[in-house]
Amino acid sequence: MLSIKWKFILILVLSMLVATATGVYITQHQPPATGFSTVKEEKAQFSVMGNSENVEVYPERVDYKTIPLEQFNSVLQGSNPANLAVSVIEDVEPEKGTRKVEVVYPQPNQALVTITHIPDNRNSANLIKYRVEMNTFGRSLLVSSPPVWQVIWAGSQMQCKTGSRLNKSMKCKV
Repeated sequence: MLSIKWKFILILVLSMLVATATGVYITQHQPPATGFSTVKEEKAQFSVMGNSENVEVYPERVDYKTIPLEQFNSVLQGSNPANLAVSVIEDVEPEKGTRKVEVVYPQPNQALVTITHIPDNRNSANLIKYRVEMNTFGRSLLVSSPPVWQVIWAGSQMQCKTGSRLNKSMKCKV
């Protein structure tokens, strides 16, 4: 028979071994906190820079007219890139219609959201395409929480609906 003192020491040592083994197991079998799914691959690369109009650095922006970020009334940070981009574009979108939203993650810390606005007006031959670029800049309080996204650039371009064409005055004609 073991004395009470030896039983206490044995229980203490066994509990420390179990706690250590559990900690090792959890750290080795836990999925990474930055797991992103990509909708489609794109080779675009962008980062926060002073001159976002530089076409050599941002060739994908050449067809878009820049929308100054100061123009937006909504918050430029959030945890869901699609919802964040839609709320930002609602500030500049003058008319109602349907939207097609596409999100691409060219890099784990970058999101590119393309919103195609189709006006309800059947007589309108115009489509407006918006591009919103975002970077992550950290997480909220918990490590397991989603990353916080920040809008770094936004732009728009006019497109013609199928069956219409762009005339010299940059307006669509049916």
